[in-house]
Amino acid sequence: MFDSLTNKLTDLFSKLRGKGTLSEADVMAGLREIRLALLEADVHYGVVKELTDRIRQRAVGEEVLGSLTPGQQVVKIVRDELTATMGGERAPLDLSRSPAVVLMVGLQGSGKTTSAAKLALRLKKDGRKPLLVAADTYRPAAVDQLHTLGKDADVPVFSLANAKPVEIVLRGLSEAESKLRDVVIVDTAGRLQIDEAMMAEVSEIARVASPSEILLVADAMTGQEAVNIAAAFHDQLGLTGVILTKLDGDARGGAALSIRHLSGCPIKFVGTGEKLDGLEPFHPERMAERILGMGDVLTLIERAEQTLDQDKAADMVERLRKNQFTLQDFLEQLEEMQKLGPLSSIIDKLPGAAKLKRAAGTENENETKQAMAIMRSMTLEERLNPSIIGGSRKKRIARGSGTQVRDVNRVLARFSEAKRALKMIGGRRNKGKNPLDAMGLSS
Repeated sequence: MFDSLTNKLTDLFSKLRGKGTLSEADVMAGLREIRLALLEADVHYGVVKELTDRIRQRAVGEEVLGSLTPGQQVVKIVRDELTATMGGERAPLDLSRSPAVVLMVGLQGSGKTTSAAKLALRLKKDGRKPLLVAADTYRPAAVDQLHTLGKDADVPVFSLANAKPVEIVLRGLSEAESKLRDVVIVDTAGRLQIDEAMMAEVSEIARVASPSEILLVADAMTGQEAVNIAAAFHDQLGLTGVILTKLDGDARGGAALSIRHLSGCPIKFVGTGEKLDGLEPFHPERMAERILGMGDVLTLIERAEQTLDQDKAADMVERLRKNQFTLQDFLEQLEEMQKLGPLSSIIDKLPGAAKLKRAAGTENENETKQAMAIMRSMTLEERLNPSIIGGSRKKRIARGSGTQVRDVNRVLARFSEAKRALKMIGGRRNKGKNPLDAMGLSS
């Protein structure tokens, strides 16, 4: 997400940092580039004007021109103002009541049903006991889809055949109370466009359910249309927040920068990827830093803590200490890392992401997948003891993984290099040094 905007701003700030002093003309020229970059990123022109006006007021003055590090000051000002434009602080869900009702609304195709299940899984991991209610009685297979997703997330789903949505919701609330579920997530029907009948039905559901949260699920790929939809729903229903889906597929990202300012609704979560764990809390400051190429290490750490198997990680550390690293260990670690998402999404959260992505491209992603296919084509004995892999075994492994023998040789060679490096690091223990320090793994 934001690839184009991040690249342009990163290049601009590199130029500004390279100057010992900045004149007012330098600042104004930089502002013009920022304005163009934002407009090209599909940020609403009204938001761009107000944002750049605020940056100009702070930048053309003593705060920057009199600073010893003017380039850094400009970056700080832009980060602060981007953060303010997106809401300033994280807007958490209001789940103070029990059961707390979360009403999911939006147009058809925005990812509403999937987002309901993603939210249920996230709340379940946070120690809540959610119940999903299937109140979309119009879209074919919507109820079946929610039941399937609920099963995948291990969250119960309430549905009622041949009943109106309002009745389903009321019965669902009774079910939640009787089963001691503390959060009820209601998946409502979407439409291809905003219409009076749809709004009347959703308004009636909101009236009888008294939801703590009314969340609009909006597709970031629709750009400014997502902002218009948010404003229309907010006028009718009084939204409490937005879940912005497919943000990882929107290289421009203008909707994320425009929605809060134009609709008054905070973005509470963003959808990244199709998997059920692909829902992240929206932190305006962290998002601003990602846009500016500063990364988002905190989100990456939080995701790793939630996703990765801590026991496996501890076991791996112990095996590294004993110099017992095998291809089986290597494969398991790559599989664990894949739980964090594609390599590009991990790089996206690292400082200097723009430069890293330019260097990595898609080659590293494809190379990793190929290496995993090759290792999976090996027997367990071969992964535990690669020295037994001769010519005939290499041919079999290549055939099984759809690769060439040279690709198998490359994986084996890189593994040998990695093992030699680990052995050298491990040798330092005798000098009173933790071998993991050099790898950045020790606490």
